[in-house]
Amino acid sequence: MTTRRAFLGSLLAAGALPRLSWADAGNPAFLAAAKEPDGGFAVFGLTRDGVQTFRVPLPARGHAGAAHPTAPEVVAFARRPGTYALVINGATGSVTTRLSTQPGREFNGHGVFSSDGTQLFTSEVVAETGEGRIGIWSRPDGYTRVGEIASAGIGPHEIIRLPGTDTLVVANGGIRTGAGDREKLNLDTMAPNLTYLSPNGTVLQTVTLPAAQHQASIRHLSVNDAGHVAFAMQWEGDVTTAPALLGLHQLGDNAPVLAMANADGHAAMQGYAGSVAFFDGGTQVAISSPKGGRAQVFDTAGQFIREIIRPDVCGLASDGKMLFLTDGFGTFLAMQDDMPAWHSRFDRAWDNHLVTV
Repeated sequence: MTTRRAFLGSLLAAGALPRLSWADAGNPAFLAAAKEPDGGFAVFGLTRDGVQTFRVPLPARGHAGAAHPTAPEVVAFARRPGTYALVINGATGSVTTRLSTQPGREFNGHGVFSSDGTQLFTSEVVAETGEGRIGIWSRPDGYTRVGEIASAGIGPHEIIRLPGTDTLVVANGGIRTGAGDREKLNLDTMAPNLTYLSPNGTVLQTVTLPAAQHQASIRHLSVNDAGHVAFAMQWEGDVTTAPALLGLHQLGDNAPVLAMANADGHAAMQGYAGSVAFFDGGTQVAISSPKGGRAQVFDTAGQFIREIIRPDVCGLASDGKMLFLTDGFGTFLAMQDDMPAWHSRFDRAWDNHLVTV
């Protein structure tokens, strides 16, 4: 009897991979990396009901991933500073390509495909200086690196696309780290920014923070269908003086809206927002703090709405309506408004991010 895996393997051998769809991979809604009980690492596909669709081992700790817009293909990135990224066939669970950094470059844990899926953009730094680069890789040419553009800042982390365009949005964290490690070298002079780039590297707009908040590293991003960008920050100063950890902006706006909860709720975040995600049709946005054991929900005007208390919560994503969360204890949780709808629990520690397919 021909098995599904053998059938998919025959399609792959026949060069039919581009005709496969996410349905052939079990229709995962999300991607997430995790640490397993034996100390190893892997990346997983998950449906919105919390069912695992694939598992692929990773050579070291993972961070985030990029899902191809049509083909069942995932690029899993190493935790920063990393030197590997794996291209994974979600239908067969096989690694088809391994990307390696150029000499003197380090991956920074995130990437995004172009709208047509022909190019992959990767967040990178020049190891010796911290200068940001966006690597450009051609999928039709087997993920050959075909160029790079400047990120317009130091220490870029997450990059996303504005919906329906190839405009890139870059979270330039502003932190220069030591080559090959995570030592922070410029906390007194760091200058984070949010930058909008064309695919050829033209800077469309750069958004900076008030001078007193220059130690708020812009790290993670989400965007709704209207093009509103939410950015999550991590405060590198005295935690008792941490300013807002959530910013909201739209291309062309003069300045971002900076949002924070009431005094007690904000203090409980401990100056750290680990992930960010729009949900409820793009009308609400959440940030998470594994240090604070909570996620906080705001509207698009920056008004605080509520908290979700969850120990070691970090991963956030949406299916368009509902908010989904993962934590370091293996929980995958779906929220319906302010109530848990369902959850799954796995014998693993989910890493920082839950990536929507």
